Amino acid sequence: MSPHATDEIADVPTNGTTAGPVVAGPVDESQLSVKIAIDRGGTFTDCLGIVEGRDEDVVVKLLSQDPANYNDAPIEGIRRLLEKITGRPFPRGQKLDTSGFKSFGIRMGTTVATNALLERKGADVALFITEGFRDALEIGLQSRPKLFDLEVIKPDILYKNVVEVEERVTVEGYQVSHDYEEEIAEIGKAVGTDPAVVRGASGQILRILKPLNVERVRSDLQRIFDEGLRSVSVCLAHSYTFADHETIIGELAKEIGFTQISLSSATLPMIKMIPRGMSATADAYLTPKVQEYISGFRSGFHDNLESSDTRCEFMQSDGGLVGIDRFSGFRAILSGPAGGVVGQARTSYDPEDATPVIGFDMGGTSTDVSRYGGSFSHSFETITAGVPILAPQLDINTVAAGGGSILHWRHGLFVVGPDSAGAHPGPACYRKGGPLTITDANLFLGRLLPEYFPKIFGKSENEALDIEIVREKFAALTEQVNLETGQKKTPAEVAMGFINVANEAMAKPIRALTEAQGYDTSKHNLASFGGAGGQHACALAASLSIQRVIIHRYSSILSAYGMALADVVNEAQRPASGIFKSAESLKDTIAELKKEVDEQLVIDGIDPANIEHEVYLNLKYKGTDNTLMVRQPAGGDFLAAFERDHQREYSFTFPEKDVLLEDVRVRGVGKSGTAEYAAPQKELKMLKAFSVDPVTTRDTTTMVYFDLHGWVSSPVYRLENLRAGSAVEGPAIIIDKTQTILLEPRAKATALRRHIVLDLPSKSTETTLSASEIDPIALSIFGHRFMSIAEQMGRSFQKTAVSTNIKERLDFSCAVFSPEGRLVANAPHVPVHLGAMEYAVRFQNDLYRSTLKPGDVLATNHPQAGGVHLPDITIITPVWNSEGTDIIFWVASRGHHPDVGGITPGSMPSNSKFLYEEGAMIMSYKIVSDGQFNEVESRKYLFEDPSKFDGCSGARNFAENLSDLRAAIAANQKGALLIMSLIEEFTLPVVHAYMQAISDNAESAVRAFLKNIAKSRNGAPLAFEDFMDEGSRIALTIRIDSDTGSADFDFTGTSEEHYSCMNAPKAITYSCIIYALRTLINVDIPLNQGCLAPLNVIIPEGTLLNPSPYAAVCAGNGITSQRIADVIIGAFGVAAASQGCANCISFGRGGSDGAGGNVPGFGYIETIAGGSGAGPTWHGASGTQVHMTNTRCSDPEVFELRYPVILRKWMLRKGSGGRGQFNGGDGCIRELEFRMPLHVSVLMERRVLRPYGMMGGEAGQCGRNLYIRKECDGGERVINIGGKQELDVAAGDRVVVYTPGGGAWGKPTDGPPLVEARVPLPAFEARGSVHEWTLVAQAAI
Repeated sequence: MSPHATDEIADVPTNGTTAGPVVAGPVDESQLSVKIAIDRGGTFTDCLGIVEGRDEDVVVKLLSQDPANYNDAPIEGIRRLLEKITGRPFPRGQKLDTSGFKSFGIRMGTTVATNALLERKGADVALFITEGFRDALEIGLQSRPKLFDLEVIKPDILYKNVVEVEERVTVEGYQVSHDYEEEIAEIGKAVGTDPAVVRGASGQILRILKPLNVERVRSDLQRIFDEGLRSVSVCLAHSYTFADHETIIGELAKEIGFTQISLSSATLPMIKMIPRGMSATADAYLTPKVQEYISGFRSGFHDNLESSDTRCEFMQSDGGLVGIDRFSGFRAILSGPAGGVVGQARTSYDPEDATPVIGFDMGGTSTDVSRYGGSFSHSFETITAGVPILAPQLDINTVAAGGGSILHWRHGLFVVGPDSAGAHPGPACYRKGGPLTITDANLFLGRLLPEYFPKIFGKSENEALDIEIVREKFAALTEQVNLETGQKKTPAEVAMGFINVANEAMAKPIRALTEAQGYDTSKHNLASFGGAGGQHACALAASLSIQRVIIHRYSSILSAYGMALADVVNEAQRPASGIFKSAESLKDTIAELKKEVDEQLVIDGIDPANIEHEVYLNLKYKGTDNTLMVRQPAGGDFLAAFERDHQREYSFTFPEKDVLLEDVRVRGVGKSGTAEYAAPQKELKMLKAFSVDPVTTRDTTTMVYFDLHGWVSSPVYRLENLRAGSAVEGPAIIIDKTQTILLEPRAKATALRRHIVLDLPSKSTETTLSASEIDPIALSIFGHRFMSIAEQMGRSFQKTAVSTNIKERLDFSCAVFSPEGRLVANAPHVPVHLGAMEYAVRFQNDLYRSTLKPGDVLATNHPQAGGVHLPDITIITPVWNSEGTDIIFWVASRGHHPDVGGITPGSMPSNSKFLYEEGAMIMSYKIVSDGQFNEVESRKYLFEDPSKFDGCSGARNFAENLSDLRAAIAANQKGALLIMSLIEEFTLPVVHAYMQAISDNAESAVRAFLKNIAKSRNGAPLAFEDFMDEGSRIALTIRIDSDTGSADFDFTGTSEEHYSCMNAPKAITYSCIIYALRTLINVDIPLNQGCLAPLNVIIPEGTLLNPSPYAAVCAGNGITSQRIADVIIGAFGVAAASQGCANCISFGRGGSDGAGGNVPGFGYIETIAGGSGAGPTWHGASGTQVHMTNTRCSDPEVFELRYPVILRKWMLRKGSGGRGQFNGGDGCIRELEFRMPLHVSVLMERRVLRPYGMMGGEAGQCGRNLYIRKECDGGERVINIGGKQELDVAAGDRVVVYTPGGGAWGKPTDGPPLVEARVPLPAFEARGSVHEWTLVAQAAI
């Protein structure tokens, strides 16, 4: 957090040329039209005063909390602005009288809602939810938020009470049916004749399974009201299209007297019950707090802001303003940051030039990045403070690199954040005992100048920034770095290293944000704003190959300025359904929505002549889940626009597939025309620039440290002394009272009337790195770069794949390997893939290396060739040197194909005994030879060969397999190109040297950890064993050499391979070891071959964990791996057992008809959450995925729309976690009712043996599976089917899964432990589409 811009407390009149009060004495206020724009942040409040007709604006910056001087920062800010605007006093503590102005308007963005959500300080809420879904919002998406944390911390729920509503509605038909349209047409005939069959607002046909019990819900509402609650949220299944039941509950709640009623069908009528319910609950939770703040704010004015010539509007998360009376909680979460995006869009993007802009807002705790290309990009499902929110929000991506991010030297790597020093204690230079931060590094390197800062630091807040303590701390840190590395770095080099690492951390999500949407990062301008942005903008742009940076003179208060430039917005939306052909049939709906938004905008004071409409259709291809919100193009052809957007974002289209319509959305925009706003491009073209004379223009000269240049004497210019047209050559510093801009050597700055434009030279490709000496700074950056390659491969794979498994569930992994096939970087998408692909690549390297040539690509999935189970097909591509004579790297992509043949749909039979029963077996073949795709041989391996075995089918959707295989090939090609770019930048010897160094770094971290373990046990071995439900033993003994940190992981004593599908190929055990070591070390380390280098892993052949080539293995990947992880963690004794299972259930129909034909059908597989194990300082979490899997669950409404099932129950299994000093987490109950005959596979563990407790804690309850079967006479049987079962179910049959709880830690009588209290540092929370993609990627099986 640069204190220069984000922590200064000052009144700053800002017009670029003058300082001091704008008005010296009283003026005729009746002639003044005043607009106030305010950004109320968590630490500081920025206020901007604009007077119509004046050239000069007024800026005030003050603390958001200063109770000794004022109660409310925005009111105090307005008071100070009015004094400067009018030249007369407005006494503090008195209500503000604005009646004398010609007009008076306030526009504000506030963190009130965000803070209430983060701190969980909202209203007490009662949630009313469909019967059977009591805990659905608590379970949420079921994936754990941090992949490698043994202590799973789920966000606190927002409601105080939950009431199950006796009612149930479901949709008719199922979209995966090949005859869906015909079936729906037939069902639709019952509408109007069968009262249980109705048509929803979207046009979908619904069945009322159970009418609303009105009297019971009335009684429940009255009971909740009598308990003192006044805020209620309502979420009923399928209310996005059938809102009748919610509407009735809302009316009853209003009659009883509830003051806040949030219906999920009214917040945003979009499919997805869980995020829609979360949104309604967040609205009920936050809106009373927002209204409480607004009421207090109003009370600061004589007219209570109700006069006809007074307007007050608040910024919403979608970048639009809304009247003060309609500002609601769940739309206020990104209120402040949204203003910054609007500001950078309006001040940096020129429609004629059309160069898109990347917004770079670097603040204290974190950095926000966004993209603007002529229209705002919105996300409709985001996670804030652990709460999924279904509402239009600007796509703002937040990364953990701000001015206050703490600098760490850890395991031989330079690490920046994610923890922040905050405002208290703040950076070391604040004189409050804080740690070294990015701000300190900038200060130490001369990039921040203490003499230009107010003296507001130290205990009495009257001292200057402390450069001496910063020098002492960097000297001490440098001594530590040199001692551990044997190098002779200077403190300046160390400080610069942290700056470079921070810049790389910020560049990474920007690349992901642009390239994920199909854009070239280098073809953008960078708009820099925020307190610390100016110090990093040049270097960040250079790393992204961006050649122009645009900085507005209000960059440090751009969020407030954005409020002044924003438009008043109102939206209306309706669900829809069916095949979309053209918008002609939607004319009436669109007209109705336009009328609805216009009426509200007129109420908000907008002239109808200033209203513009944006029409959007939410479209997707049939059979996919990826929707695109398509804005109406100039010609009105939505289909063409959808195909164009789909091609850009996903790199392909489906010409043969129908396009489905899900929503119609109209955004009414009341255009803002009262403030000047313009991008600099036109002025820059017309202006005649002139070089300034540093001697006569500079304010002073200072020494600044630059990478590759060292300390350089650099002129310092005051911004107000640079008139329009002034051109400054770098190096230089440009400074004013709110910002510091660092101009790198060879860069040029041009001052404009309201902007500073920085132009950078083309990026230099020369490197100073050596292959003979490893630089720890460069090592940290190379770690980012190698991982970025793997992640970008993953994005390419996901974009170009077709199947739901890969495209939407992201069940795949991508990785980079050394010339010998050793793992270099594996993006941590799927825990069970960590390290496993190395053995597949090494197998192919040994088999083929001497015969491969450029243009060859290999395919494999066999367990004996490094595979894990047959649906996971690995595509392996050699990366050749420029001469094509030597393999210099390998890249590989492994994806889980929905079906590769075998005895059951999905290729995951619970009853398989032999490998061939599970589908295609591919030891190795060239899927691409000499650049030509080999479709004939692919068909042989995937379709023809599997069907030769009795009872087996070939791949049931071979065309889909081919598409996904081609996607993997394209992903590998992407990786190869990125590797070649890295080599071009740094040379092959340097890249290879750092490749090895990253592996050595991981090895050092693991060895250090194992040494500590050995010393803590005085050299005694660790041992643990556990048993599978059928009795197979998994045994582990760990022997550690305390001197070297080497260790034997010896699985001798593990049972022989089993006559079932539970066998786990040995590559799975290696993945489990890497995963366990990463969780135990508990800090970020490179996940590569170095993690296993200290280990000698002993797995006897022919055992459960190293089976013969004939053994069935499909459950080893998702089920047995969980038990291996529990054994490893048990050996170290750090936590009790988690549920020990992924709880796989699959169902479907179709496949071979037994006569050589193929019956079309579908398949579905899901894994179900359970309880996590407790530890020495924590309770286990309930309803969460654990260890080797982290899948999300299908939303109930999407689930029922796509498949012929009804989800009857989705709740926690109370009391199933073990009891102890710290309790294990509870498992779940998930009940499925099937609506047609299907084949069901149940593949689960821990149905016999309970998850162990630790240190005297009780074991968790084991799971159980019930089959509720309807018999011919109308009766029902409740049958315990055990953990593994194949069922042929009939319509009306149900399967109920009770998942295991986690084990407890410590005896219940031990009492709470004495844990040293820690003062938590400000938490960083990532957000945005890039973060969402990462979460989904980590939520694959």
